[in-house]
Amino acid sequence: MPFVIAPRLLKTILSLGIALGVAFAPSIAAAQATIQTQATWALLMDADTQSVLFEKNADQLMSPASMAKIMTAELVFKELKDGKLKLDDTMVISENAWRKGGAPSSGSKMFAALHSHVRVEDLLRGLIVQSGNDAAIALAEGLAGSEDVFATMMTKRARELGMRDSTFTNSWGRFDPQQKVTARDLAKLANYVIKTYPDYYKYFGETEFTWNKIRQLNRNPLLTMNIGADGLKTGNIDDSGFGLVGSAVENGQRLILVINGVKTARDRSEEARKLLNWGMRAFDSKNIFAAGEVVGSAKVYGGNIGSVDLVTELPVRVLVPRGSSERLTGRIVYTGPLIPPIRQGDEVARLRVFRGNVQAFDAPLKAATDVATGSLNQRALDAGMEYFSGLIRKYVFKS
Repeated sequence: MPFVIAPRLLKTILSLGIALGVAFAPSIAAAQATIQTQATWALLMDADTQSVLFEKNADQLMSPASMAKIMTAELVFKELKDGKLKLDDTMVISENAWRKGGAPSSGSKMFAALHSHVRVEDLLRGLIVQSGNDAAIALAEGLAGSEDVFATMMTKRARELGMRDSTFTNSWGRFDPQQKVTARDLAKLANYVIKTYPDYYKYFGETEFTWNKIRQLNRNPLLTMNIGADGLKTGNIDDSGFGLVGSAVENGQRLILVINGVKTARDRSEEARKLLNWGMRAFDSKNIFAAGEVVGSAKVYGGNIGSVDLVTELPVRVLVPRGSSERLTGRIVYTGPLIPPIRQGDEVARLRVFRGNVQAFDAPLKAATDVATGSLNQRALDAGMEYFSGLIRKYVFKS
């Protein structure tokens, strides 16, 4: 069924919109009037609330270049966390990995020797710190047997993480017209990696790595700017220009930045610094709901009760630009009506808060109580109500 909002829930949403309609923030277009970027694609996001502070062509497809290696790293991190792989395990540098990504190639590399056995941890550092194409291919072959199979795994995993628009065809960022991502998807991936793999995310903050007696510096310019940066990856190919996925923490607030399509490495550094500094200083935090607070309710079909209260597990906090006045509005979205049995704590809906037409917050809502299957009479009554509701939607509200 399509998303359905019950009448009682609609009242809740209207109340939420009024409650949030205090002098908070302008639309993102007004906020962005104070900041511009040379980048063709860009997105700046608060990691905690996932509030979008700035965006430019954030949903348009682009070539990720070596930023694709964040997806490669995530798959390796998952295998490590699940206990299917160990840092001391070794993988072979095949002729394919050596020839395409190693010493004979012109791209970035960790200079792993042909047919050598390299520890997974060293390959990860080669992948992340040195942006080694040979390391990326070796990890792909070690986990999946071939680059093509691994690329399929990358795209499948991207969908699991909610990266709706991104497709991967190789593990190291080689140009391929089919390998495309969006800035929004890369920001979502970065946020997931940071929160899910703290033990492995640290590699993104290492400033150098030496392999085969060759010392190489991390290409991420943010790490040396003294702005609290601790990751993630740069990229550069002719098709998309210079890009970067970065993250920085200041006074407990973490921002995630994606830019791409900048003309030079120097411009990339300055644009990234500018946007991060602006994001840290141009916004205030507004608390809307406390953790565990009832936000609204959702209609239940065939249950022992007609609706279930919805609660948020974490505090709802939204970042809003300073010194303006536009209302925030909220929506509770679910596919419904909900079908029992429903257990307390089940994720059954989402709360979305908008600043103008920009989604500033999105979080799951959970059932506050158990809902059991209702009696035969209750189910029959609900069936009749849903049937007539369907007729009204079809014949009265049809376009």
